[in-house]
Amino acid sequence: MPVLTEVSFRLAPGQGLVLRGANGIGKTTLLRTIAGLQPPLSGGVEGAGERAGYASHADGIKPALTVAETLRFWADLYRTDLPEDVFELFDLADLRDRPAGTLSAGQGRRLGLARLAVIGREVLLLDEPTVSLDASSVKRFAAFLRDRHLARGGIAVIATHIDLGLDLPTLDLTPHRAAPEAPGGSDAAFL
Repeated sequence: MPVLTEVSFRLAPGQGLVLRGANGIGKTTLLRTIAGLQPPLSGGVEGAGERAGYASHADGIKPALTVAETLRFWADLYRTDLPEDVFELFDLADLRDRPAGTLSAGQGRRLGLARLAVIGREVLLLDEPTVSLDASSVKRFAAFLRDRHLARGGIAVIATHIDLGLDLPTLDLTPHRAAPEAPGGSDAAFL
């Protein structure tokens, strides 16, 4: 069953896009489709593929690994260098040797987002990236996107309900919501 219809956009290096819309409208589905984690029902996605990194609601951390070991794991997996400034960039310097399982929700989220600075992907697909972050951490993350990722020619597509303080165009998915199926369809279970 289609969730969204007639969604189309193109981003050049250094550009970002914020996806907006009510809960359940299809922001996550769109990001997962762009990332190649699920196929589109029609149409296609060009240019993301292996260039893309997807960050969902999960932080992608192992509780037994320290903060430094977690970031080293991601660097090794993606065959990239571990930039030393990533610890400061995401306010993790004092937590380097702490097991990830002992971090607060916000600290864990910062660690999960720090891997985006490590994996070296040109296209970042971000699903509610600031969940559990305080205002200071949101500003740090926005600075990373603006001053590091986008400034270096990266692309970002971000599903979020909050203002990140970035000067990015917004795509409201409300007009692209697929018409509900006839009675008895999957939406009927929630009526």
